[in-house]
Amino acid sequence: MILDAVSPPTHLSAVPSIAREAESMGFNALWSSETMHDPFLPGALIAEHTKRLNFGTAVAVSFARSPGTMAYTAWDLAHTSQGRFILGLGTQVKAHIVRRFGMPWPDSPLNKLREQIAAIRALWHTWQTGEKLNFSGEYFQLTLMSPFFNPGPIDYPEIPIYIAGVNSGMGRLAGEAADGFLVHPFHSPRYLREVILPAIERGAKRGGRSLDAVSVSVTAITITNAKEREFARQQIAFYASTPSYRAVMALHGWTREAETLSSLAARGKWGEMTELVSDEMLEVFATTASEDNLPTALKNRYQGLADRLTLYEPFLPGERNSFWENLIRELS
Repeated sequence: MILDAVSPPTHLSAVPSIAREAESMGFNALWSSETMHDPFLPGALIAEHTKRLNFGTAVAVSFARSPGTMAYTAWDLAHTSQGRFILGLGTQVKAHIVRRFGMPWPDSPLNKLREQIAAIRALWHTWQTGEKLNFSGEYFQLTLMSPFFNPGPIDYPEIPIYIAGVNSGMGRLAGEAADGFLVHPFHSPRYLREVILPAIERGAKRGGRSLDAVSVSVTAITITNAKEREFARQQIAFYASTPSYRAVMALHGWTREAETLSSLAARGKWGEMTELVSDEMLEVFATTASEDNLPTALKNRYQGLADRLTLYEPFLPGERNSFWENLIRELS
């Protein structure tokens, strides 16, 4: 199982030291998320300050960007890193796209993301081969690429595209059109086994591929002490309150609890939400073990389900180094 790390939300000045330490410890990849900061900018610093470390966005919000802007940025990062960049995309939910990014929400998020992926690859193909740009879809019409705006071919044009999701629709799209699937932290092994992996396989068959063509990258919520237990309870309450994530709760018979959490979230009653997350839910949605036993617990939980594994906990140099070293040693 490939072990990756997620960078904390931090200013760019901190990225070089985080990246160097992540590479030195032996992580395969370092992921940047789009929460408080732009997810692409750390990539240039990671590329500059490391030699072997892969890196990517997990995720960049695709509906906040055009295919062209994402294609150019990914092309430059792949070139400067000699092929170590992974473009990870996610749609986010409607409220954030409309009210946080000021962008329209599409009638069909699945169709738009499918089209964005195809449009990005069409641009890359034109730049690499010199063939005319001629992409026509429901959301995007790309027909203009004069030499002045064409960055030209690079040595590493096969840039992996991963997409993130919670529900089976995104799983099918990953199987059909992506190189990897970024599993949302809010999941259970049963949900992966019964919902996500079969969806990826159906999509892969539709695209004339096998399940092995899609790398499954899991982000795991872990609990090794009382502080992490309460943090996990808060995060699960937050995620479970999202209406579009309700299928995860429904599989385990917690539809009513999910509806109540949504109602509390809508009224801003965040403090009351954690009380609805039972110890049973924690066991289902998080991996609980001592620090020494966590690698074994993760192996037992995700063997055969995940190709790549990232802990939900961000990686910080100098903090819990022995913990990270043991995890890498046991899982890699």
